[in-house]
Amino acid sequence: MSIVITGNPGVGKHTVAEKIAQRLGLVIFDINKIAKDAGLFEENQDTNDVDTERLEKIIAEKISENNLIIGHLAPYVLEKNQVKKMIILRRSPYDLIKVYKERGYSDEKIRENTGSEILGIISHDAISKFEEKTIQIDITGKTIQEAIEKVRVMMSSNEGDEKVDWLDLVTKNNDLQKFFAD
Repeated sequence: MSIVITGNPGVGKHTVAEKIAQRLGLVIFDINKIAKDAGLFEENQDTNDVDTERLEKIIAEKISENNLIIGHLAPYVLEKNQVKKMIILRRSPYDLIKVYKERGYSDEKIRENTGSEILGIISHDAISKFEEKTIQIDITGKTIQEAIEKVRVMMSSNEGDEKVDWLDLVTKNNDLQKFFAD
């Protein structure tokens, strides 16, 4: 069984995963890289769609024990028996706007990804499928070292799962249109 780090694009999955893998001596399997190497990305406007059924089969053949699997598609291409612990990184949608602009995302793609984070789509899907194996961590405002330490502590103690509710924050800030309207 593997440790998995998932979450929306831009939350810090790769940065945190590299440090955790070094510390624990784990091999990293990047779901997006596996999909790209297998030619499973299909470009549609400014998005890339992936054949998750084919990707699920490829990943099942590649992974073994003591891996660290990373990717936002993890809840959709892994099975519960393959996962020891699934860490869901969360980050303020306000912070993600800056990250996405730096990456050159279109306004539509920024709204799509921040909307997904606000609604907690990946976290909901991961928690629904992997239940007690999931941990949510809000890395907003944390340094990389603080985020890594939080992940390490939560992995070893199974305590400190954070409940994240960006929808409440965005509603209180009266910013629903900012994230969900054209």
